[in-house]
Amino acid sequence: MLIHKQDFKVKGLSYTIRSAVHEDANRLSELRVEIDGETENMDRESGEAFIDPSGFEDIIKSDSKHSKSLFLVVEVEGRIVGFSRCVGNDLKRTRHKVEFGVCVLKNYWGYGMGRNLLKETINWADSNEIKKINLSVLESNKNAIELYKSVGFEVEGLLKNDKLLSDGRYYNTLLMARIAV
Repeated sequence: MLIHKQDFKVKGLSYTIRSAVHEDANRLSELRVEIDGETENMDRESGEAFIDPSGFEDIIKSDSKHSKSLFLVVEVEGRIVGFSRCVGNDLKRTRHKVEFGVCVLKNYWGYGMGRNLLKETINWADSNEIKKINLSVLESNKNAIELYKSVGFEVEGLLKNDKLLSDGRYYNTLLMARIAV
């Protein structure tokens, strides 16, 4: 599905949130690898589960047409610095919910990009009969957890020893969801 672009100015930085388009595929392929290498909050290490530009073209095309999926990007001065994605399906038992994921380059943390991507996603979900947005987050990612709680997400479960990080320790993952009332 597609949304109308939205412009934001936070702490002196102007940026745009818009639907991903075909021409974004090369940058998204590069950006995903870059972001995965900046933090251990993601599911992958840099280069793992690599998606090449043609793979992103396919994802963008599919998400643009599917009423239960949404792929958004954040642009600063014409450069994509983050993105979010919601994926749903048409199965009768689960078409009321989507899975959400978000990532933003570390240099752009603190400008409300994650929050605004999330708000745009919630607005889209509320307008499209999506009753539940699911996500997973490392229990140690306190900033993300607080963000999700601030827009109505609640913890639904805990996956113990779910991720093995570079320090050789296992970390828990929280399952969170926002259920529309």
